[in-house]
Order: sequence, then structure tokens, then C-alpha cells
Amino acid sequence: MQDNDRFTTLGRLEDLPQAYRDELTALNLVPLWPSLRAVLPPHVPTRRTQATHWSYQKLRPLLLQAGELTPIEKAERRVLVLANPGHGLEKMQASAAMYLGMQLLLPGEWAPSHRHTPNAVRMVVEGEGAWTTVGGEKCPMSRGDLILTPTGLWHEHGHDGSEPVVWLDVLDLPLVYYMEASYHVDGERQTVVPGRGDRAYARGGLVPTPVFARGDKAYPMLRYPWADARASLLALAADQPELEAVQLTYTNPETGSDAQNILGFYALMLRPGQTLRLPARSPAMVFHQIEGRTSVAIAEQSFTLEAADTCCAPGYTAATLKNLSADQPAFVFIADESPLHRKLGVFENRG
Repeated sequence: MQDNDRFTTLGRLEDLPQAYRDELTALNLVPLWPSLRAVLPPHVPTRRTQATHWSYQKLRPLLLQAGELTPIEKAERRVLVLANPGHGLEKMQASAAMYLGMQLLLPGEWAPSHRHTPNAVRMVVEGEGAWTTVGGEKCPMSRGDLILTPTGLWHEHGHDGSEPVVWLDVLDLPLVYYMEASYHVDGERQTVVPGRGDRAYARGGLVPTPVFARGDKAYPMLRYPWADARASLLALAADQPELEAVQLTYTNPETGSDAQNILGFYALMLRPGQTLRLPARSPAMVFHQIEGRTSVAIAEQSFTLEAADTCCAPGYTAATLKNLSADQPAFVFIADESPLHRKLGVFENRG
């Protein structure tokens, strides 16, 4: 018998005398060995996250109906959560560390100011005229824009336009909730202060240095305009026609690190007809279609992402993306758990 074979089959809980198990329970004790393989499986982790697709055209009528059924005063944040069935719908999470929600704001509405411990970003899906004020900085919201609302910063949403505005919320709420650190604080309407980070840091490689001093804000840039990201992707593709993955990372312009500490955010362009395989890495991924149509193959499942559709891929699983247009590029927003995995020392790329 090989040494490794001796521990292939471990003892079961039911193998223990009931009286012994009752004594353990009375003292709040649990034997490890019956569950050891479940929490430390060989080679690949146990994953609850399932490959899941959310059609925007199917959820949009229900989101608009929520606007009719529930006034903003009764909702505070009118959101339909994109829940992964592998975690249980009641858990309201897309992956182990990511929460997704489609939020609706109608013309004239104001979602009051608050702050909370989870980090959040807003990826604008449709509509014009809305804004988010974060820490006194008023950020206009246009389709494809990414707005940060980092942990602890006051933020509120308002709408001065004439049509509904919808955005995709991405939070690290499941992680913060699991840590028993999730809470919010209500606040007063914010006073808007001059200055916008997306203007101050509008050119790559250039940062403001008043009297030779670098900025000390933890989050100097709160709005990442889609017009700038799209133009950068097109320029990158034209400049490097041999480049397989035309991809950009949303970063902190002062430090070069990820825009937020726990989750990573990226913009990907697929050339007309292009097929791109993304390697099997440890973090789960979320794909959101900004423009075009993309097929996504994840293990044994495949989805077609129409504009504003969203899907989720579990960690340690490769994903293959294909632009379904033969003459137009496709643009995809990606969120993942890479920054968290790297900080914990568990990040892997298995190719």
C-alpha cells in the first residue's frame, strides 16, 4: 500500500458512537476528519459558483415593473439581484466574493446618501441624465461608464434626465458579509465640490502635481468614461495588430494598482470574428456585454451575450469568447476576484 493510499477513505461521522457524537455536540465540538475532503479537496477546490447567464432583455421589463410597484422611498436602492443558483438565490451572490445587481433610477428620483463597508462599482447599462456623487465629486453617468463608490465613501444617485437609467452594480458584499463586517450609515445630501478625477487624470502618464506634490487620495479617480476606454482599446488594436488580447485594466492613476482593492475590472475588445481563450485562473469572472454580440463557452456550457447581458464563470475554469460579428468589434466589461486572490496568496493561472 502506498503512503498516499492510506488516507484515501477517511472515517465517517456515522462511524462514531452516537453517545460520543452527542458529547461533542454538547461541548460545541466537531470532528474534522469526516469533512476534511470537503474543505480540502485534492487538486481543485469545491466551487459553488455555476456558469450562469442573465439576459438583459428578459430582466429589463421586470426591472421597469419594479419601478411601478415600488417607489424609491420604499426601496432606497431599487435593484434586482443577479443571483447565482449554485450559492442559493437567497444568498444574493454571483460568486464567492462578487455581488451583482441591476439598479433602476427613474427621472426625478434621488437615491439618498449613504456609505457602507463593501466596495462597489457602477457600470452604466442604459440611459442618460443620471449622476452619482461620491465624496462630494459629482460623476455624470453615460452608457459604459464605470463609477467607483469605494468602502466608506458617501455616495448618492440622482436623475435629471427624461428616460430610465439602469446600471450594473458590482460589490464585494459576499466577502464583507462573510467577514461579519457589512453595514451602512445614512447621511445627508452632499455638497458638490469642484473638480473631477476623470478630467485631472485624462491623459495617460500624466498626473497632477501642484507645487511638485503628488495627490494623497486613496481613490483619485472615481469615474472612468467609456468614451475614453473605447478609444484606448481601438488605438491599442490599431497600434498592435498582432496583439491577441486587446484588454485594458481599470487602475488607480496615482499608484498603477487596481482601481479597487478586492475586485479587478477590465475592458476587452474582440476584433471582428475573433475567438479568444481566457486561461483557467483561480478567481471567478463576470462578463458584461457593452457593445456587440459575444458567445461565451465555459466548461460544458455556452451562452450568447447580447448587448447588456451578463454571465458568470467559476474559478479554475477556462472561458472562450467569440465575437459573433464579422465586421464590427465587440466590447466586454470583465470583473474578477484577482486582487483578492493575490493578496491572499492563492492566485493561480493554470493555463
